[in-house]
Amino acid sequence: MHLNLKKRTTIRKKRALRIRKKLRGTAERPRLSVSKTLTHIGVQLIDDEKGITLASYSTLAKELKGKKKSKETARLVGEKIGELAKGKNIDRVVFDRGRFKYHGIIAELANGAREKGIKF
Repeated sequence: MHLNLKKRTTIRKKRALRIRKKLRGTAERPRLSVSKTLTHIGVQLIDDEKGITLASYSTLAKELKGKKKSKETARLVGEKIGELAKGKNIDRVVFDRGRFKYHGIIAELANGAREKGIKF
């Protein structure tokens, strides 16, 4: 069992690196990085040139207290990160889905951000 867990984490890291090696975030067009766990979902706007996080939001925020990961909460998280980006005069981002497929919750989060005027 231990070898299977090691193999699975290795495969997941390789998949994430394969996606991220093509993506770079700048101050004008930061990287919108998505992280997902069994119960929560979070996003960050990252400037890779300076190595700083410009904004972040997740289901752990006070406004979403008590809500777990679902398509509805993913859309709310996407809309909120869109508002935060607009507040920092960011209208274009590079979407970084990490090791996750672009469907379901990840797609809803992206659609929520697009509704607030973020382009990617």
